[in-house]
Amino acid sequence: MRFSETLHDGWLFTKEAVDGVPAYAPGPEWEAVEVPHTWNAFDGQDGGSDYYRGACWYVRQLTLKPHAPETRVYLEFQGAANVAEVYVNGCKITEHVGGYSTFRADITTALMPGENVLAVKVSNEERTDVYPQMADFTFYGGLYRPVDVLYVNPTHFELDYHGGDGVTVSSTIDDGTAVLDARAWVTEPAEGDVVNFQIFDDDGNEVASAAVPADLGDGNVRTEIVIPDAHLWQGVEDPYLYDVVATIIRHNEVLDEVSFLHGVREFRFDPQEGFFLNGKLTPLRGVSRHQDRLGKGNALSLEDHVEDAYLIKELGANTIRLAHYQQSRDFYDLCDQLGFVIWAEIPFISRMSDDPAAHQDCLSQMTELVIQNFNHASILMWGISNEILIGGDSPKLVENLKEINDLAHSLDPTRVTTMAQVSSTPKDSEHNQITDILSYNHYFGWYGGHFEDNEAWLDDFHAMHPDRSFGLSEYGCEGIISYHTDDPQCGDYSEEYQALYHEHMARIIDERPWLWGTHVWNMFDFGCDARKEGGVEGRNNKGLVTIDRKIKKDSFFIYQAYWSAEPMVHICSKRYARRAADTIDVKVYSNQDEVALAVDGKPFATLAASAQNDPHIFIFKDVPLADGYTHVTVRAGIVEDSATWQKVAEPYEPYKFVDPEGGNIVMNWFDDVSADDGLPVDAPYDEAYYSVHDTVSAILDNPEASATVTNAASSLANMRIKASMLGVLGNKSLVEMFDQLRNMSGGASDIPQKLAYLNKQLQQIKK
Repeated sequence: MRFSETLHDGWLFTKEAVDGVPAYAPGPEWEAVEVPHTWNAFDGQDGGSDYYRGACWYVRQLTLKPHAPETRVYLEFQGAANVAEVYVNGCKITEHVGGYSTFRADITTALMPGENVLAVKVSNEERTDVYPQMADFTFYGGLYRPVDVLYVNPTHFELDYHGGDGVTVSSTIDDGTAVLDARAWVTEPAEGDVVNFQIFDDDGNEVASAAVPADLGDGNVRTEIVIPDAHLWQGVEDPYLYDVVATIIRHNEVLDEVSFLHGVREFRFDPQEGFFLNGKLTPLRGVSRHQDRLGKGNALSLEDHVEDAYLIKELGANTIRLAHYQQSRDFYDLCDQLGFVIWAEIPFISRMSDDPAAHQDCLSQMTELVIQNFNHASILMWGISNEILIGGDSPKLVENLKEINDLAHSLDPTRVTTMAQVSSTPKDSEHNQITDILSYNHYFGWYGGHFEDNEAWLDDFHAMHPDRSFGLSEYGCEGIISYHTDDPQCGDYSEEYQALYHEHMARIIDERPWLWGTHVWNMFDFGCDARKEGGVEGRNNKGLVTIDRKIKKDSFFIYQAYWSAEPMVHICSKRYARRAADTIDVKVYSNQDEVALAVDGKPFATLAASAQNDPHIFIFKDVPLADGYTHVTVRAGIVEDSATWQKVAEPYEPYKFVDPEGGNIVMNWFDDVSADDGLPVDAPYDEAYYSVHDTVSAILDNPEASATVTNAASSLANMRIKASMLGVLGNKSLVEMFDQLRNMSGGASDIPQKLAYLNKQLQQIKK
């Protein structure tokens, strides 16, 4: 019978170069660590784009549990980023490419009596054959998910096929009756062995079962199981799950057992109406999630995953885009149990590598994603790529995307495929016809344009493609809780502007139920060592919650007001504590019909939701501030909230973001250059350094050159621009790109001198 143990402690770790395969020999170059572990927990979040990327070693002694002589012993790694080599007693057992999925190795024949030595070489160094190639997040290295030893009978459910369970169950519904398609793959079955499937309800009662000989079809078995009057998995409304237990039986003995939870559900996407779960219109409204935390990187505990899931539940979301890679099995389990509808994807992101081996890695990661997570009821969409046009388009890219899409369908015909398009992807792009459904990443109102551009674009695309179900896979803006203002503006990084942005987005999304899904970017701030935004290094600050999970920003509560059924009320701008004013407007979010405000214990006003422009936003005008401190309380039904503000004589300057390098909020870093400051386009230049003659895709390969060009483009187009907005221009030279941006923005007439200045800056960056 199968059993396992987790190898949590007893590990030694080193970044030092090692000749050959290390033995277990503690010394000054070795550090005692516990797994999960990453070596980038701190340098991957402190900025500078200089976190360690290389090969490191883990070693530990391995003493086996008592087991029967014929037992097969496996090692299971739930995640090793990004490439791993596994050695037992100096012998190489396996190698795995791809940092986000489970892999296993049968180590039985490499074991010796008594103590054994397990050594694992893990690397997150840059390679052309491993995805992700480039992205706006830190690629943490390490054994960052659990490592287990599995003990199994020689006859067991398949463990060697892409890290899967060896058992799958899917279901269809016919007039309330669930028909389960149950399959199993058995290693070394003997004549007369039986695979037995049992289905239990959540009270532990057996409601259905089926048995099938295990020695049919080389151990590949299939049967149907019927559950009359099945209780359906209705997402967050009612995430009902059955317990599936599959066993291999020989005579009167169970040789192996696998169990998991199964939700019976059906779904469909209607381009004109939206998403339906079990026949009920269910607009999917939620967030995206990165898996890292402050001071931990991506080496998370079960408790960390639980906290994340319940914070998202508290928000009121019913869907999560798990970006941009396969995430922990613990988190997928939580999503099944809490009812979140999940978009699961692979890290085919930003740019396609020309290395043919990279495409094979892409196919491998998609195979592992599907095979390992097939049994999760929460997963309804397989994502094949994200913003892949940043690196430019090509016939080969289209061919590769179609192959990945076909692979996902061949592995799992029960779900749909999707992809997230970079904002600049043309509406009539061939890429919009590859997957079953699609989504776009848009940041109108942050990187460029205005709030209202969002609904204009969405409505235009909807009218142009009435037969395509599409959604909003990313949208958001930076919000740093130390910055505050009474006059929020795009680019000021204030908590007030982020709230204003999301107020608008929550409303226009609510008005468009035909959007099959929308996902805020991002639920949590996350590590990106290359970033320096709003004075915060090494972090993307677009989260509704801070990276340490300690603080919910005001923007969190506008979605809670829209999405949560639990009564709530929240006063905005509490952290804007020092006010240089006699009166202020007090903004309140609530999902209740009426909100009452009291000032220093005295009733001030009551506002009805029906009288507001937005029924979830209540604005109390001209609330007086007394000398010293003013205390306010709001009550909405059974819930209340309070805040305190201090009246001061002068504005508190630290509330305003000022670039310490002297720049402005809007990046106009070369607005005042003259023709004498640069290197004209037609002047001789050194090809060993970057220049305006290089293509956008070549520039994006270098962080320093990419940042230089992005800032220049922002100044030229008079709007904030991120690298991904330049993606579809990837094969154009910078000269051609600037000409196109000038046309887009009705921009500057002094292009030659600005190009000359940019050319001179790029000529200082060596390729």
